[in-house]
Amino acid sequence: MTDPVTFRPARRADLEAIVGLIADDGLGRGRESLGDEVEPAYLSAFDAIARDPNQLMAVAEAEGQVIGYMQITFIPGLSRKGAWRGQLESVRVAAHLRGRGIGAAFFGWAIEQCRARGCALVQLTTDRQRDDALRFYERLGFSASHHGMKLQLF
Repeated sequence: MTDPVTFRPARRADLEAIVGLIADDGLGRGRESLGDEVEPAYLSAFDAIARDPNQLMAVAEAEGQVIGYMQITFIPGLSRKGAWRGQLESVRVAAHLRGRGIGAAFFGWAIEQCRARGCALVQLTTDRQRDDALRFYERLGFSASHHGMKLQLF
């Protein structure tokens, strides 16, 4: 890879590559659906997220290819004196490009987006099975200060 990596808001035309990134690991393969065409559920979700002013779907791009993705949700709250939070989700960098600093640069960009929106903190969740991701987030300065819990509805 010789071209620099750039970060930008995702476009609908990026959706096939985004779904491919999300599905490209053991956990994602079991949850996501890849086919010859992007499923309507992904298109509907993309459109709903894109309409929400407190959402930012972002991609990392190099040599004209989408090589990373994350969704940033800007959350207003009453705690911490009315502080906003930036929630990072579905963070992915193409497997063959990991270890080259792309993820760290992508996080730096995302944190600046949160700072620009007035967020007092940035948070994320990750599956406990993602040991490499946990180590990566800790290297970036994130700490496991809380326990996250989920209730599966379907």
